[in-house]
Amino acid sequence: MPAGSRHRPRGVSVNAVAPGIPCWADLATADLAEAKRFYGGLFGWTGRVSPQPEAGGYTTFLLDGQAAAGVGPPATPDQVPIWSTYVATDDADLVATRVAKAGGQVVVPPLEIFDQGRMAVFADPAGAAFSVWQPMAMGGAEVFNVPGALSWTELVTPDPEGAKAFYELVFGWQPEEQPMDPVPYTGWRCGSRIVAGMMPPLGDGYPADLPAYWSVYFAVTDTDAAAEQAVELGGEILVPPWHLPVGRIAALRDPHGALFSVITLHPQR
Repeated sequence: MPAGSRHRPRGVSVNAVAPGIPCWADLATADLAEAKRFYGGLFGWTGRVSPQPEAGGYTTFLLDGQAAAGVGPPATPDQVPIWSTYVATDDADLVATRVAKAGGQVVVPPLEIFDQGRMAVFADPAGAAFSVWQPMAMGGAEVFNVPGALSWTELVTPDPEGAKAFYELVFGWQPEEQPMDPVPYTGWRCGSRIVAGMMPPLGDGYPADLPAYWSVYFAVTDTDAAAEQAVELGGEILVPPWHLPVGRIAALRDPHGALFSVITLHPQR
């Protein structure tokens, strides 16, 4: 679980995250107003709407004035609400080439998002969707690992061995086994840091037909209180709060079905 969150300084404003490190998360949903209500109530986020009409109302969620995450309309009318993980890169086209050679799928080829940056959307061989961000004016999230900010990203997949080969080829990540019960857990090392994680599906609580996916964790001051508040705001608890060596976590679902998790990080030693 989120051991790697301890490798990114808490509360540090980041203008551009180094290549190979998750740098952004955003939600695709048809009901932007409902998403702003739910997540604003849960995390204290305010919204900054993109001025370009072509952006479809894409909104940057702000935490005390700093970019924390985003929300925008779905790419297609039938797309289910989903949180997406973005990994920083200095060459989106090169990543696209590596994805194709490694057996993944290029879902959306690299394209420019106004003057903000270049992005692309991919799927790994098990179907887990992920994105990359090549920064220009916008470097990614500006704050991490404080309540209301992105704290961790994690691949949940039925094919951990295949994922190890794929992500090493695509991002150069090195898998490292981490001690955790009751399931095997892998940390992804990029250079000197563990930057993300991987685990098999937990089974209980998660939909049985859920394909491989990347999950996002947001830090909170009190996991139990956050889970209760999510329910009060119209969400659902998928996995009730439970303890891990790095913190107390809960898996939640927003009112339109998007999955995400919250974590109260234990103090660093």
